[in-house]
Amino acid sequence: MIANIVKPGNHTYGVLAYLFDKGRANEHTDQHIVASWDDFVPDPGPWDSPGHKQRLGQLTQALDLRVKQAGDKAPEGHVWHCSIRAAPEDRILTDAEWATIARRIVHATGIAPDGDPDGCRWVAVRHAEDHIHIVATKVRGDLRPPRNWNDYHHAMNELTAVEEDFGLTRVARGPEAAAGSSAAKRSTRAEEEKAKRLGHDKIARERLRHTVRTALSHAKDLDEFFNLLADAGLQVETRTLPSGDLQGYKVALPDAGTPMWFSGSNLATDLSLPQIQQRLAATEAQPTATPSARQYRSNSWHVATAAAERIPHHLAHANDQAVQAHLTVFGEVLYALPAHAPVRLQAELQRAAAAFEHAAHTRARADHQHARALRGALKAMRYQPADHTGLTMLLDAAILVVLAVQRHSALHHHDRQVAAARQTLTHLQAAYDQIAPTSLAALARRHPSDNTVHRYARTLYEVLPRHTEQILTENAWPALTATLAAAEAAGHNPATVLQQAAQQRPLDDAKSASEVLVWRIQRLGDRHAPGPGARTAQARRLRTQTATLTDSGLPAAYTPPTSHPGRSR
Repeated sequence: MIANIVKPGNHTYGVLAYLFDKGRANEHTDQHIVASWDDFVPDPGPWDSPGHKQRLGQLTQALDLRVKQAGDKAPEGHVWHCSIRAAPEDRILTDAEWATIARRIVHATGIAPDGDPDGCRWVAVRHAEDHIHIVATKVRGDLRPPRNWNDYHHAMNELTAVEEDFGLTRVARGPEAAAGSSAAKRSTRAEEEKAKRLGHDKIARERLRHTVRTALSHAKDLDEFFNLLADAGLQVETRTLPSGDLQGYKVALPDAGTPMWFSGSNLATDLSLPQIQQRLAATEAQPTATPSARQYRSNSWHVATAAAERIPHHLAHANDQAVQAHLTVFGEVLYALPAHAPVRLQAELQRAAAAFEHAAHTRARADHQHARALRGALKAMRYQPADHTGLTMLLDAAILVVLAVQRHSALHHHDRQVAAARQTLTHLQAAYDQIAPTSLAALARRHPSDNTVHRYARTLYEVLPRHTEQILTENAWPALTATLAAAEAAGHNPATVLQQAAQQRPLDDAKSASEVLVWRIQRLGDRHAPGPGARTAQARRLRTQTATLTDSGLPAAYTPPTSHPGRSR
């Protein structure tokens, strides 16, 4: 079940008139009261029944009685309106069951606690098989307002118990579902109907939100952000203060007919102009002119991957504001990836980005300064088009990030975030599985000599004895030897980088340990190589290690298998 609580203002009659009316598309049928604070309240009944308007007025007066008695002490916006909808697959509930649910909700939210004679006046109206509406006036019998703070949270907790008690579908819930905390705003009936008329599979708000997030992931400043929106075909309008400072913006799709405009905050709470300005200001300074790769200290894709790899640590040890900052910019990375990926991967990556939006956002406000490194690398990626290896490497790290988010959410019992993370993983893994074989094959073509391969196998026996047999039979072993050779040519000790790569995260749950090592060593190899003195010392240690391995009876020679059993990552 899902609850939606709104505060429609002071017009009790208007809310009741809508509930007992025929609806926008004649969807309201057999309108009637299933429960109320008083069993003798007048029931207006269907809109076309005799005496309907008279009874509607009487019901309004009864609900508003205490409001009039309170006079100036009545709270502003005294109408409280909660709709409760069952899942599509649930059975049809009886009026008596809906009445029980309504009483549990007004009790849980503090509107009318059980046994409290001064509870607020309320009615529950049913005008469809799958939902009811509860309308209350927020003045108690003692003429004080109710203590109904955090009512949405209490309502959703009670609905979890209702689902269990009534044998209904369990709806995933988490803090991101709370009113005002979700990054993505819910769609309205009007939006859904317009999308259906125009033949779109997504409502305008979702399409706009996707475009705005994609533009934000690429923009280095506010001017470029607006230019990217216009380049994407959106209609864009900005508002300025008399001082000339920018106050806000709104966007609309280029559909025929009257545009449906949305401000950034109506698309999502984190897409308001102030939020966007904070995120752009937190980006590390990047060159203003298009630079060559030589102008960067290191490959921006490697930097982004290394920064992403640290996110699981932040999830476990950082405060909520820092965690939200890292998850926010990681979401921007996912929105940016389709533009850098082959066409065959773009749909999966777009779906992954949209799914992660619901996995990442919590009630915490992000302190974007904590994620400057990843956001800076993200903006620099546009100047360094990714090859298959760079993209695959970042996808591998992204999968680990989302796994960590899923575990973190599960520990806090955030069911909706867990489900969204699981959906994100499905799409990321599908994209990885499409591109990884090509990347690994390209690496394997740069294979070292047989003697070098034999030496790496012996090193593997020393460093990772528990995983050696598995790694030597995996399809990615040739790519791993080529990666080790490249790292060694750059001045790294193969045994050292193998050990460092293995220590980053246990390999026991990896589908392919060799693939994990390939991408980790790729990133380690991009770091500063040791100097001549350190290389000499490493070579001396390497000769000692090789002699020890041979003397101990471990194989001094190794012939790679000519065929490998198929393995998934």
